[in-house]
Amino acid sequence: MTNHIVLFEPLFPANTGNIARTCAGTNTELHLIKPLGFSTDDKHMKRAGLDYWDKVKITYHEDLPSFMKTIPDINRLYIVSKFATHDYSDVDYTGEGDHYFLFGKETTGLPERFMQKYPENAIRIPQNDNNIRALNLSNSAAIVIYEALRQQSFPNLARVHKYEFDKLK
Repeated sequence: MTNHIVLFEPLFPANTGNIARTCAGTNTELHLIKPLGFSTDDKHMKRAGLDYWDKVKITYHEDLPSFMKTIPDINRLYIVSKFATHDYSDVDYTGEGDHYFLFGKETTGLPERFMQKYPENAIRIPQNDNNIRALNLSNSAAIVIYEALRQQSFPNLARVHKYEFDKLK
């Protein structure tokens, strides 16, 4: 079982860099759906991902339909949206097969027609809609992926690490 974070037409290199770092730390694959709002050589994106880029498996897709053709099981596609009616924490991510978490563009989200085609796949992170339009993209990706990993018992992730100069000892 592999988890995948999918970004639809991401605009801001810092968000994508932060998400790439989360992917490196969680063994999550990253998918970027073009067009991107930046060059992947952008110094800000590299700074946000620091020196972890070689630890992330990144797949580029020309457009949303091209990405959709790669999904082996549409029931394992989770569309993260403030318009969803199901909480992300109410979904069972322990089933066999890969899990794909699709996030929309920072400014406009996912295309409305696409959302209307897959309403049963949409999940929401609860938030106070009177105070904000949406949570930050990289924060949202981290919230959702860590819930999936928690349910999966954090596969292949260190639960304890010993440091030479452990500050807790």
